Amino acid sequence: MTSLLTGVPTLDDLDASGKRVFVRADLNVPLRDGAVTDDLRVQSSVPTLRHLLDQDARVIVASHLGRPKGAPDPAYSMAPVGVRLQQLLGTDVVVADDVVGDDARAKADALQPGQVLLLENLRFEPGETANDDAFADALSALAEVYVDDAFGAAHRAHASISGIPARIPGYAGLLLARELEVLGGLLEDPAHPYVAVLGGAKVSDKLTVLDNLLQRVDAIAVGGAMAFTFLVADGHEVGASRVEADQVDTVRDLVAAARARGVGVLLPHDVVVAPDFDEHAPATTVHVDDMPGDQMGLDIGPATAHAYADAISTAGSVFWNGPMGVFEWEAFAAGTRTVAQAIATAKGSTVVGGGDSAAAIRQFGLDDQVDHVSTGGGASLELLEGKDLPGVAALRRT
Repeated sequence: MTSLLTGVPTLDDLDASGKRVFVRADLNVPLRDGAVTDDLRVQSSVPTLRHLLDQDARVIVASHLGRPKGAPDPAYSMAPVGVRLQQLLGTDVVVADDVVGDDARAKADALQPGQVLLLENLRFEPGETANDDAFADALSALAEVYVDDAFGAAHRAHASISGIPARIPGYAGLLLARELEVLGGLLEDPAHPYVAVLGGAKVSDKLTVLDNLLQRVDAIAVGGAMAFTFLVADGHEVGASRVEADQVDTVRDLVAAARARGVGVLLPHDVVVAPDFDEHAPATTVHVDDMPGDQMGLDIGPATAHAYADAISTAGSVFWNGPMGVFEWEAFAAGTRTVAQAIATAKGSTVVGGGDSAAAIRQFGLDDQVDHVSTGGGASLELLEGKDLPGVAALRRT
């Protein structure tokens, strides 16, 4: 195991038999008409819950869902998630009407070995995001031990993430341990050539991870809207494309430093443009030196996508975070699809960061062909920035 897990107890260290175990899961899933529309995160929580149930633990599961403003909101109730969790576990899941109120306490007290209780949305309580001591005390009082399996929230110093393991013994769940092992491998001992593929909307969101990755990678391929800030820094005119003007000098310095170290910085040489940010806008492929002044880039072009695919095909390690274009719209999905297919067929170790990259690889039906799809977008980026995540630090005992 990598050094990220040093001092972090795992389920191998826990005898959960008969104990009340508080499991912080990441069940923050999309809902429509009272039903879960993408259950990846629910599925990802099942192995840890199954492991504990097989030990006859009394399992109390908690998660946030959406962004309620510190008060109950029926639109963000955990009840639909409980239905899906029950289906996946194949055992009854009791859902509490509150988080630490009378109903939650009574149902936690009544739990028998091998039973599951799902608390109501943690963010119905303002004490969750405030990491309030009294709220953390109330959560901790429900159980004897704590298991954190919510990698997607591990970068948040919230009561259910860092408050509980300060009060009762804490352990990393199977999902959290796996994320630390895989992403830690990209920091500590990646196979070379190591290629990072970064896309998405804003370069400012990824400057720190870029800086850290450029100390480790052999090449970086840039796509998405953030590529246009790179292109401007490289001396190109990009028409009406989105550019973070205040980041151009920073990007120019970053690229110069990378190239001075021998890191390949791959930028688009053709792009798909349209006159409007619209799903049905007419799409045209142009060379980056021929971008119309009144059009915006919404995807990397086919020649660029194939160049990136070639780099991926010879890599020993690949990390991908951020789409190459507006992949949700078919006219601007080809670049992201080509990159996803290249990652799926690459011979090296392949890791897809969470968020939009995970959504894209699933949309193209390729998620089972990569080595690891992270469940945490922001958490995986912060980890690769070199930060010590609050959720991991809270578990560490040495």
